[in-house]
Amino acid sequence: MSKTVCIISASPRTNSNSDRLAKAFAQGAREVGHTVQEVRLREHTYGFCQGCLACTRTGKCVLQDDAGQIVQMMHDANVLVFATPIYYYEMSGQLKTMLDRANPLYGSDYKFQDVYMLSTAAEEEAGTDFRAVQGLEGWIACFERARLTGTVFAGGVNDPGQIEGHPAIEQALAMGRNV
Repeated sequence: MSKTVCIISASPRTNSNSDRLAKAFAQGAREVGHTVQEVRLREHTYGFCQGCLACTRTGKCVLQDDAGQIVQMMHDANVLVFATPIYYYEMSGQLKTMLDRANPLYGSDYKFQDVYMLSTAAEEEAGTDFRAVQGLEGWIACFERARLTGTVFAGGVNDPGQIEGHPAIEQALAMGRNV
């Protein structure tokens, strides 16, 4: 059965290593017949959540920026994929801000069930992505039908393009094929 996969890439850099993982996942998902929507947050304008909670009453954010369109894509997707660089052992601020702005999804009839995280970092040691994954799991816990289905981490990559040849690319490709 064909699914809609929404991939949100949160790197502020063009041609980033986490973007490369996102592209590999997208390729794998397309190869097996899924529809893939790719969002690069750096190409959008969105502000911080104001904490007014109007979205819990209206289902929409009061801020008029690109986040509303992205949240709608998340709502309608069967699969969510978040790609982020790891900064100070945590997901990028761009991704955290977008997750906060996705508050209108809470209590909605969202479609997603499977959620994936793809991450990269200059640091190579095991567990470098632990806090980022844990942060995403906290967000997922608010959506009872959703679950963290898989993660891919590429350590030891800092400069754009440094990920080429890293085994994580094949892992992301395979994960996309298995959606």
